[in-house]
Amino acid sequence: MKKVVLFLVAILFISTSIFAQKQLKNFEELMTSLKAGKQVRMVVYYKKCKLISDNEEKEKVPDAIGGMNLGVYEYFEKEAVKNKLAFVVASESKLIENPKGDGFVYNYVKIKVSEDNKVKITAQYVDVKSFEQKMDENFFGEINDEKNDKAVYFYEVN
Repeated sequence: MKKVVLFLVAILFISTSIFAQKQLKNFEELMTSLKAGKQVRMVVYYKKCKLISDNEEKEKVPDAIGGMNLGVYEYFEKEAVKNKLAFVVASESKLIENPKGDGFVYNYVKIKVSEDNKVKITAQYVDVKSFEQKMDENFFGEINDEKNDKAVYFYEVN
């Protein structure tokens, strides 16, 4: 019986540590994780962002949630490309069912996170046949630090 209890405790400990994730609360923590080769995931609550579409700020922001892994990224130190703030950029493209119409589109998402914890997210839908741009929206938010109720969460995933 004692061995069974120890086995169950060990399994619980291992499964908890395997699926553990840590919220990254600022740009410095994000870069520390990325530079260490850790897997990082972003989750965005778009309703908490400012939306710019067709070169104007929209009052109505979709109540939607998005996420992506930061697999491939580039980091630019301050003044590396005449930039005032250090920043990291990442992007991803996936084939999805078009939520705004019929058929499928490529969903292209790129993010830019600056050392002041501000995040710009560009979301574009591109037609799979003609490659015509069907949607182009820019969302502006900030990193959530568990205290500020901001829109963008980053997690180090073990």
